[in-house]
Amino acid sequence: MKSFAAVATLLAEQEIELPSWAFGNSGTRFKVFTTPGTPRTPQEKIADAAQVHKYTALSPSVALHIPWDKVDDYAALSAFAQEHGVALGTINSNTFQDDAYKFGSLTHTDAAVRQKAIDHHFECIDIMDATGSRDLKIWLADGTNYPGQGDIRGRQDRLQESLQKIYDRIGENQRLVLEYKFFEPAFYHTDVPDWGTSYAQVAALGDRALVCLDTGHHAPGTNIEFIVMQLLRLGKLGSFDFNSRFYADDDLIVGAADPFQLFRILFEVVRGGGYGADSGVAFMLDQCHNVEDKIAGQIRSVLNVQEMTARALLVDTDTLKAAQDAGDVLGANGILMDAFYTDVRPDLAAWRESRGLAGDPTAAYAASGYQAKIAADRVGGQQASWGA
Repeated sequence: MKSFAAVATLLAEQEIELPSWAFGNSGTRFKVFTTPGTPRTPQEKIADAAQVHKYTALSPSVALHIPWDKVDDYAALSAFAQEHGVALGTINSNTFQDDAYKFGSLTHTDAAVRQKAIDHHFECIDIMDATGSRDLKIWLADGTNYPGQGDIRGRQDRLQESLQKIYDRIGENQRLVLEYKFFEPAFYHTDVPDWGTSYAQVAALGDRALVCLDTGHHAPGTNIEFIVMQLLRLGKLGSFDFNSRFYADDDLIVGAADPFQLFRILFEVVRGGGYGADSGVAFMLDQCHNVEDKIAGQIRSVLNVQEMTARALLVDTDTLKAAQDAGDVLGANGILMDAFYTDVRPDLAAWRESRGLAGDPTAAYAASGYQAKIAADRVGGQQASWGA
């Protein structure tokens, strides 16, 4: 196994984008809960996200969700972000909260509805131009609830046609990333339910169309690291949405359900060339739930990703390959398990301190008084939430 000192410099390359919506009120299908100090504007969301980067140095950019984060002046919003030490990142579209999209958006049988959804993505691309964002991320709620409700093949054809129009509009330095989710809110079939469908759609578009893998969007028992490997092998893994799930819901703290799965995923990322500034694979959180404190929860998640990345980097891949080639089943498995069970937290704390950060970012944030300050200052107005 490699030493922590041998891999420490690689940790400095890690960047994990934060979602603006993670700092608003959230919940389940049954209830959205309010909390003191919740942001009321995109600027306040960005200010909260900047706190995560301040204490971890892991999250230098913030993803926006349109129309939730619409403003009149995106240049001013970018400048505001820069003043707080972060940048604006991925632009996420929204075609799931308009009445016109009840029976689909980019897949709808009505050409006028499809064009409405396409035009929304054109607006997102204009925002990307204004903010300097690289990625347009598309997640679709499109699908059906009952057999026979829709022509599932026709919906794929219409999706391809719609995506092609959007792809043709993006700039030379921009990318389209298509996310998938195996169910919800559609319960019989979802139009982009799995990595294969996403891959088939983006492969037909061009080189700058890629797959976004959300770690919470798979059926129980799915071998997610295999999907990571395959997409890296095919050159089509564009980005991650890191979160965690137990039964059916997702968007929980990263690694909460299965830290070993997170380690296995990150090992395949590292082994497949998907880690580092030059890899082209974007790391982002998509964590937005209803019981944890928002800023502290985001800090916990990015630190969990960092910890499992450090453990994945410890794996001696040469020794592992030798064991694999020799058919040494227990030996090969033991090499992975030794890295996973290594407690890198003391080394990470010392490494952070060597870079001028607090060894324990969670404790440092808690001691800062920021949460109490925003709870006192942000009184009145409309708190940000789903759809706002």
